[in-house]
Amino acid sequence: MNIHHIAIWTAKLEEMRNFYCTYFNGISNKKYVNLTKGFESYFIRFEEGTSIELMSRKDINDGIVGEHWGYCHLAFSLASKAEVRELTEILRNDDYQIVGEPRVTGDGYFESVVLDVDYNRIELVFEL
Repeated sequence: MNIHHIAIWTAKLEEMRNFYCTYFNGISNKKYVNLTKGFESYFIRFEEGTSIELMSRKDINDGIVGEHWGYCHLAFSLASKAEVRELTEILRNDDYQIVGEPRVTGDGYFESVVLDVDYNRIELVFEL
């Protein structure tokens, strides 16, 4: 069994779509809009694996920023330590907050952690 998609509520739908398409080579579908519910969404698909559903609805309030129950992080697998370092620096230079500098983890990964537009944690990982 595989994870099909991860859903994220956002008040910044277009910015989030651009973030995942620009930095992680995501491919977006056409925006789905339900006028009755005030709901809009995009599915972002990647070359392999899980998709992300970005969702916005008029009656969703601002959430808590930082660690909390629910969504924790997305992890994107990269091909090398060099790619982890390179993408980390690209994101830093584009003013995204790096909350975990590139490092070797105790469970056998080389990773860094960046926050997306809504401060969701994104891990960039290379399996050693």
